[in-house]
Amino acid sequence: MKTMFVDKDIQQIYKKGITIEQIKAQITRLKDGMTHSKLVGAATIGKGIEAYDDEETKALIQYYETHKKDLSILKFVPASGAATRMFKFLFLFLKNYNPSKENINDFINRQNNTLIETFILNFEKFPFYKEVLSKAKTSISGFEDLSEGEKYVHFVKIMLDEEGLNYSFLPKGLLPFHQYEDENVTAFQEHLLESTLYASSNGNSNLHFTVSEKHHSLFNDELSKVKPFLEAETGTKFNVTFSYQKEETETIALTAKDEVFRNEDDSILFRPAGHGALLENLNDLDHDIIFIKNIDNIVVADKNIEVSNYKKLLAGVLLEAQEKVFDYLRKLDSGNLTEADFNLMILFLRYRLNVPMNVEFDTFSTLEKIAYLKDKFNRPIRVCGMVKNEGEPGGGPFWVKGKDGDVSLQIVEFAQIDFSKTGQQGIVYKATHFNPTDLVCGVKNYKGEKFNLKEFVDHDAAFITIKTHNGIDIKALELPGLWNGSMAYWNSIFVAVPLETFNPVKMVNDLLKPAHQVS
Repeated sequence: MKTMFVDKDIQQIYKKGITIEQIKAQITRLKDGMTHSKLVGAATIGKGIEAYDDEETKALIQYYETHKKDLSILKFVPASGAATRMFKFLFLFLKNYNPSKENINDFINRQNNTLIETFILNFEKFPFYKEVLSKAKTSISGFEDLSEGEKYVHFVKIMLDEEGLNYSFLPKGLLPFHQYEDENVTAFQEHLLESTLYASSNGNSNLHFTVSEKHHSLFNDELSKVKPFLEAETGTKFNVTFSYQKEETETIALTAKDEVFRNEDDSILFRPAGHGALLENLNDLDHDIIFIKNIDNIVVADKNIEVSNYKKLLAGVLLEAQEKVFDYLRKLDSGNLTEADFNLMILFLRYRLNVPMNVEFDTFSTLEKIAYLKDKFNRPIRVCGMVKNEGEPGGGPFWVKGKDGDVSLQIVEFAQIDFSKTGQQGIVYKATHFNPTDLVCGVKNYKGEKFNLKEFVDHDAAFITIKTHNGIDIKALELPGLWNGSMAYWNSIFVAVPLETFNPVKMVNDLLKPAHQVS
């Protein structure tokens, strides 16, 4: 394998802020293959997932409401994804349907194309319907006289093409997601509004969106348009910042012969490294607690008050646990501990923070016990919502054995599981919940200092996937996922929340679901 780099390669690598040692480590990782997670058991309610009744939920929500005025709160929204995949079946429709040869119903029946059927039957319910229809009438001569099939071909082209509304270029966050009377509202605007329900304090909402550089100006334009009236309507000041995935997080790829893949000009191909790259962005932010939620998981305003209560629940769980952790760390600092204190801390670590304990702990000296407990307690904390698994794709909560032999609570993607082993398959089939990317993070220590989040990553949890570049198969490397391996050594609490809190828009037809339709 060619591992030597010429001068121009080294210049390209260093220009991105990457070291040769990092590149060599990436090559080794790609050659050696993925390290699969060793599942010990599925996390279920009572065994790794907490569940709260109505009274307990109200108390935890109130706990958060009482304390949030003293906190700096941020909502972190990964929003760099383009909307192209939302329209995949519409691109296929344009490719495969010829309205001059068959009518639209015959096409649907011949292909048994339920996606197109649903799209057409409910077209008037989409938030962009009036805008698409208006543009069709003004830009297409004799539009009213066209067949139904011809009209829908034009509708789809107007939606997707650059000469039309150019939805296929836009990021998801800037698509019309919801319609209120005659106003179309983007997912971005809905996230601003949602932040006032649970992620604001003292009249301020802080939001950070990770976006692609090519879309940044479009987000700024949208912010300028909606911010004044939203601030007037809610009485909240919106402090919105943006960032891109950093170039130094990009990774190389290998060919089928395990050689570094190069572009046509012989430069090294560098690729975005998945959402794990966003740990760098998250690490740059200085706030007490940070909510994380994907850009497409947003509901219409009249349904959001109930949904947002569960974000407050997660935050209440975090603050209550964090307060106890901070008290224990201050007690450990004092050095004034009894055997009863040690026993309480052990119970809290094991049963509240799901942290495995060294079986030889009782044989440690007092100083060794203090050092051990400080190391276990003094970590970032995440509280993750978990919803009942009803067939949706996504990572799940599992008990996992690490390379050190410790068993810990982790969020594991299917790509990290070795399904060739029947024992691992059996554990997956027993799983009851999955992770909808709904979490709140405590990223400061008991002294108010921000953790360096890069110190708590399991680098072995990287993903290796087969991708296609210009028609050629390549082995691509993704960094450990943001809420997977990138948070592997955080202290974790998983909480059951209703399925109604998970309403992603993976394809355009998802906008027809009740969560995205104004009642």
